Amino acid sequence: MTAETFTPTVGVTMTPTAVSHVRKQLANKPDAKGIRLAVKKSGCSGFKYETQWVEKAGANDQVFTVDDVDIYVERQHMPIVNGTEIDFVTEGVNSMFYFRNPNATAECGCGESFAIA
Repeated sequence: MTAETFTPTVGVTMTPTAVSHVRKQLANKPDAKGIRLAVKKSGCSGFKYETQWVEKAGANDQVFTVDDVDIYVERQHMPIVNGTEIDFVTEGVNSMFYFRNPNATAECGCGESFAIA
């Protein structure tokens, strides 16, 4: 007999600053419906976040809506990004998305990649 672990889907959220940034970008992209959060194996810690503008939802997408902004995540990535909050931060002259992921157990020194248990 085997036991399966069930992890409820909390979803992916955005801060008001990130929502505002995405709305401004979407206004300049008439074909885009929202933003995709994805991960890929990369870097010294294991995974790297990727964002893309979504023109068409995929068959395996899960969609989370925050203040009328749609966030698309492929179901296969949900165990890695479940509970993540997307922020948009400005440091000096640089602006970027910042991800608060409760599943991340470590990050590389440069902040480019992260690991999960």
